[in-house]
Amino acid sequence: MAVNRAIEGRVYPPTEPYLVGREKIREFARAVFATNPTSFDVERARAAGHADLVAPPTFPVIVQERALAQLVADPTTGIEPVNLVHSTEHASSLRPVVAGDELSAVLTVTDVAPRGPHTLIVATIDITDASGDLVATMTSSLFVRGEQ
Repeated sequence: MAVNRAIEGRVYPPTEPYLVGREKIREFARAVFATNPTSFDVERARAAGHADLVAPPTFPVIVQERALAQLVADPTTGIEPVNLVHSTEHASSLRPVVAGDELSAVLTVTDVAPRGPHTLIVATIDITDASGDLVATMTSSLFVRGEQ
């Protein structure tokens, strides 16, 4: 099945809120070899002017993954997960993510471009907090292998 080019412009519903926890921040920080003490020590984070622990800048990828899962699971897209490669990623943050944030993501398919028998899908994912304020925007390029 080929990728359905009509998905370009499609907007998926917001993901369920993800409550950012202190231990999740610490685990993620260790996993990406972060060294900033504001990701590990609450008092250091507060002394730096934050409400709680500060997540490394790439932390929103956890919430983004939930939005990408909606796209991949949608049977109308024509995406076969076995043929999917997440090729590039770009992140833009408006403010740090801190413990206690409740984050949701909305994915918009911004481009569906054939590349020979393959397809390149570009998705923009806006991540917002509980008050609806934009926290980060992620742009993902997905390469879907076609028939050869």
